[in-house]
Amino acid sequence: KFVVPKWADLVKTGVHKELAPYDPDWYFIRAAAIVRKVYLRQGTGVGALRKRFGGNYRRGAAPERHQDSAGGLIRSILITLDELKITEKTEKGGRRISRIGQQALDLVAGQVARGEV
Repeated sequence: KFVVPKWADLVKTGVHKELAPYDPDWYFIRAAAIVRKVYLRQGTGVGALRKRFGGNYRRGAAPERHQDSAGGLIRSILITLDELKITEKTEKGGRRISRIGQQALDLVAGQVARGEV
């Protein structure tokens, strides 16, 4: 179902990172985290998610500053989730969980709570 793009093993998650993630499942973990954030706060868009997944940008002797995460990565995950009918666009912008996505997420949450997964 959820297809990882070819470029996923080459890409960094943001400007503030030096290397790409080591974990081979990092793309799925990031997708699950994005779905969770949209689930908890309906109407969340790419900009808010960039801010959430960003981090400190180390600038040598200068003080650290916040740097947003990579937007193309988050956007591609949201587009894939839209195609799978888990999320959908809102009228004002941003994303929300669709009815089908709500059912799927509740099913998985119940399985985790019972210890089946």
